[in-house]
Amino acid sequence: MGLALNIRVAAGELLVVGLGGAELTGPERAWLKLVRPAGIILFKRNIVDAGQTRGLLGEATGLCAGNALRCVDVEGGTVDRLRDALAPMPSAQGVMKAARQAGNARIIQEHGELVGRGVRAFGFNATLAPVLDLGLAASAGVMGTRAAAETATGVVEYGRGFLAGLTGQGVTGCGKHFPGLGGGTLDSHLATPEISRTRREMNRDDLVPFRELRDELPMVMVNHAAYPHTPGGARPASVSAYWITTVLRRRIGYRGLIFSDDLEMGGILKFMPIEDAVIVAVRAGMDLMEICHSPELIMRAYEALIGEAERSDAFRKTLLARARECGAKRNRLFPARESRALSVAQFAALRTRILEFGERVALAQDAGPA
Repeated sequence: MGLALNIRVAAGELLVVGLGGAELTGPERAWLKLVRPAGIILFKRNIVDAGQTRGLLGEATGLCAGNALRCVDVEGGTVDRLRDALAPMPSAQGVMKAARQAGNARIIQEHGELVGRGVRAFGFNATLAPVLDLGLAASAGVMGTRAAAETATGVVEYGRGFLAGLTGQGVTGCGKHFPGLGGGTLDSHLATPEISRTRREMNRDDLVPFRELRDELPMVMVNHAAYPHTPGGARPASVSAYWITTVLRRRIGYRGLIFSDDLEMGGILKFMPIEDAVIVAVRAGMDLMEICHSPELIMRAYEALIGEAERSDAFRKTLLARARECGAKRNRLFPARESRALSVAQFAALRTRILEFGERVALAQDAGPA
């Protein structure tokens, strides 16, 4: 792992962090050198064009742990950080409807391929997609077009095709938001949703995409919702040993990287302070924790992990073991080589293809089956 693995190195290697703007600042360079996180996630505020983004990622990940994640949220539709810098990507729901109307599942894989090509063009190696939540009526006002289908069968079909497209482009996907936000009525950016689905309902429906796609998902993101009618109780899933270890690891048998939703979100910070959240999440079985903006919260989380490892021999052993396991998985998933930059002509051709794909998706939805 490059540096001798001590608790400071291990604490950094469990964090994926965000940056403030389109260029690294002096203070950001300083705390990145200290923390050496497992990866970087960028947002619209960080992205001007492909050249600038590749430069920012290169400089920032040069200060991270080896084989770092270079993450972005490109699902298509309402969650598409490259919309302005490249071209708008159609939503998962729109693509799924088009595939059904046209009787052509290849449309789904093409969606994944184009997302993969787009994120690679900007220097990313991972997109936090596909969404594997069920598109239930309860969550329609929150999820919008992010959920591909109402049924588990439809979500699995979309997720499998999308992941195949990403994989063909050498891009790592992340299934979200385990164990499922389909029954949620609140936005977890603001508060902790309490989802009134039973363990039986979750097993029958919400968990199916994660079970079926277990071996095809390099990463799984865990949400900040609580499920009070299950053994998970009132605790958000992101800090729940029941959901992370008992269900995802043991019952489903998932062996990839487990990734938290942003720990700056109200869904977790209104439940517990970030210092407690990172410690409880690690104890619950979390691999990587995402903190998307605030340097203060990043440093508070980092120091909390170190402090707990200094106080608790059991936690120190867990932290070191988790960092070693995550490092090995990063080495497999995120090769150190960068994707090749596109020429001006290649970039223009990719933009045109995405726009044409969006038009075809819209037409297929409108036309319906022959």
